[in-house]
Amino acid sequence: MSPGTRARGAALAAVLLLSGCTSFSETAAVEETPATPATPSADAGGDASCPAERAEPDPDRPVVDLEFRLSDDLRTVTGTETVVFTPDGRTDELVFRLVPNSPSAAGLGNRITVDDVRGDDVAQAGYEDAGAEGRGGLYVLQLDDALAAGDSTEVALDFTLSLGEGGFERLGSADGVAWWASGFPLLAWEPGVGWARDPFIEGLGETATSPVADTTVTVDVPEDLTVLMTGAQEAPSQPADGRRTWTSREPVARDVSVAVGPFRTATLTTAGGVEITTGVLADADVGPGELADWTDEAVTALADRFGAFPYGTLTVPLLPAEGGGIEYPSSILMAGADRSVLEHEVAHMWFYGMVGGSQFRDPWLDEAFATYAESVDGQVSREALDRALAAPGDVGAAMDEFPGTDEYFDAVYGKGGAALLAAREAAGAGPFDAALRCYVQRNAWGIATPDDVAAALADLPAALDVLVSAGALDEEDVPG
Repeated sequence: MSPGTRARGAALAAVLLLSGCTSFSETAAVEETPATPATPSADAGGDASCPAERAEPDPDRPVVDLEFRLSDDLRTVTGTETVVFTPDGRTDELVFRLVPNSPSAAGLGNRITVDDVRGDDVAQAGYEDAGAEGRGGLYVLQLDDALAAGDSTEVALDFTLSLGEGGFERLGSADGVAWWASGFPLLAWEPGVGWARDPFIEGLGETATSPVADTTVTVDVPEDLTVLMTGAQEAPSQPADGRRTWTSREPVARDVSVAVGPFRTATLTTAGGVEITTGVLADADVGPGELADWTDEAVTALADRFGAFPYGTLTVPLLPAEGGGIEYPSSILMAGADRSVLEHEVAHMWFYGMVGGSQFRDPWLDEAFATYAESVDGQVSREALDRALAAPGDVGAAMDEFPGTDEYFDAVYGKGGAALLAAREAAGAGPFDAALRCYVQRNAWGIATPDDVAAALADLPAALDVLVSAGALDEEDVPG
């Protein structure tokens, strides 16, 4: 999520990767039947009971209000987060993940501290380690009494976020630009399961699990800077005392990203009605209009395959760094103007943004699917496909099961993307595309598991065999 900090590794054939987001369609090229829009049906290999419409978000999902204030030197963000939380199971605590304290983010000078907590039901609060740097990776609020399923509580947390210098991470400050993503205490609830206390890892990759939330964001910044962030943005306030306030709302945001700088922007609306806003800096290699056109093409192509774009808006700021991109709901932080990486990140709007997953337990459910999504049309050679499928490691391993970052990239991105391509080839493009579209419809706005993938492909045993062989699915979990 992922939102994530990343580095270079190898996918299918020694292709350059960064942070959780990359491209393996840059490698070369299997003769492949072009992808076509598919309608799930029993005779197409999909489930006849597949919903005609997407699943609706939980009406009792969290309501989150975020207020950020960026300092004049662009190095410190002070904020307040207000959360109304209604669990679907009994709990006597609230657990928040402090992503800026992860080893990779904190190693570049980023840090978050919780300064104060308020709430009628809060008894005490404190940090838990979870393998983080500094004060801790989790912040836990103990409640006076347990909440039953369907009961609600409201809490507010004041926090201070310090932004590190340089480097491409989900947080940073450089050259008159600041950006922060997951830059607040992130509610770590997995509906149907409970609190996600997964540890951070030393290598690169995402480890967060978070539900969609009805989220409002306000950002107070120096008046000469532009804000691009998650959600549908309103026009900024009039300048006052040298500052302006920007506001957005996204009713189904798992997380939030914000970028602030002297961006030159362009806005266009896709044929499907999605408002795309891009921003570039003065010395960028691409203009905002061209970047918007690239984004439009990716959004349109992927919507033809997976159904309508999940959000009404999409912002794409191009940051002063090189190497890749990081996806957030209705927002992508780009570091370098690379169309293949951009398509990968746009694919994450379906696979992570809408169809969520545990990024620690099942990283392949977003990264392998996003790599697959930007590879079908790009075409991958038989040699590269076979080489990726022969890579060591299980595609479905958890983040702490990989020896290092390269092994994670090779297995999850390279082997995972290749396994999905091979599964499509084995089952037939039409039936596989229909089943995958059904998977998206059924699991929208939830947190999917490998069992959900197996269920979606239940009528396609050849595809399941490929995914079992690659270690994406366990044989005992496959239907039949």
